[in-house]
Amino acid sequence: MNIYKEFGARTIHNLAGASTRVGGPILAKEVADAMVNASTLSVDMTELQASASEYISKITGSESAYVTSGASAGLTMAAAAILAGLDPSKMENLPSVKDNKNEFIISREHRNGYDHAFRLAGGETIEVGMNEILSGAGVRRTEAWEYESVVNEKTAGIVYVATQDSEPPFEEVIKVAKKNNLPVIVDAAGQLPPRENLRKFIEMGADLVAFSGGKAIKGPQSSGILCGKKDYISSVALQSLDMDEYYEIWNPPSNLIDKSKISAIPRHGIGRGFKVAKEEIAGLLVALRLFIEKDINAEMANCKKYLSIIDDKIKSLPNIETSINTPSNSEEYPTLNIHTGNIDAFELCNSLKIKSGLFLNEKGLSENFMTVHPMNLSDDNIEQISDVLHNDIKEYIK
Repeated sequence: MNIYKEFGARTIHNLAGASTRVGGPILAKEVADAMVNASTLSVDMTELQASASEYISKITGSESAYVTSGASAGLTMAAAAILAGLDPSKMENLPSVKDNKNEFIISREHRNGYDHAFRLAGGETIEVGMNEILSGAGVRRTEAWEYESVVNEKTAGIVYVATQDSEPPFEEVIKVAKKNNLPVIVDAAGQLPPRENLRKFIEMGADLVAFSGGKAIKGPQSSGILCGKKDYISSVALQSLDMDEYYEIWNPPSNLIDKSKISAIPRHGIGRGFKVAKEEIAGLLVALRLFIEKDINAEMANCKKYLSIIDDKIKSLPNIETSINTPSNSEEYPTLNIHTGNIDAFELCNSLKIKSGLFLNEKGLSENFMTVHPMNLSDDNIEQISDVLHNDIKEYIK
């Protein structure tokens, strides 16, 4: 059965990795089965999120957690929780912030298209630092003192976008935040693996951390995790769940929402549009369990084997040079770079997409190479994919 073909859409070969635009990872059978099973049963969504919070918190070491509709939604709700706290009237007003305490400090190097997430909640991003290295005008990157220099009465918090080489060091930013009593949101959407990052930022003092559920965890593509301080997660829940309840007979689980801390139930909040289905929560939880329990070194060894098969097939083609990149951290995916010599990498990459539905990682196109990410390769498809890739490149070169 091919449900996509039934409705007129073609299937593709995703060699790009976890990218949403190519459908992300293939779900494990256990994850898909969990989602189907969840679809046959009814559940109280507040109770389900409370159960998810308890399970995720044990893994991340956080006080509480919430399953979001992706990491970007998690960032919006993190900002909303900081801006509104547990005050129903403030929740009602978002994205309008009446006291104007809505500024989130962010390094200029960390700016990206996902900044929309903070503005959606009513936040304003305040840049610090300079892109001097990129502009060729200096050797220094953003430094911690620059965050402190812009703290004022409008400052609501600090945003830190985590990558393998983010600057300044996170511990220095945390010191500034604690000194000024400011919460820190960490965008760690793509920072798995390694699995240790599930706990790292919380242990270092982050107040809220957002992860994608549809990347390395291999959960539903529209799922994510927001973990952190309980009061903030309670605010997220209050602004996301269906709040069409009578306060008198509303009984939220106390590990998710402490009813004694709020005087009234807010109406549907700013996060209502980020609804997460029961099937997605079930799928995410099973995927997370598989992620933390699996033999990841064996998985990476298989990935390298698959890349070697492709490498052996295409490296002898004219103008083609290949290299397998093996990260120093054994939990991170190896990749295969295909250097195209005097062949235009943009044109070849586009030809592969159009002709055979081969979607490669395109980050290196401006430097004339394409990258094969092995996340979706398996014993079942490696021979077919390697043959199609070899034949299509060979035909294009002719």
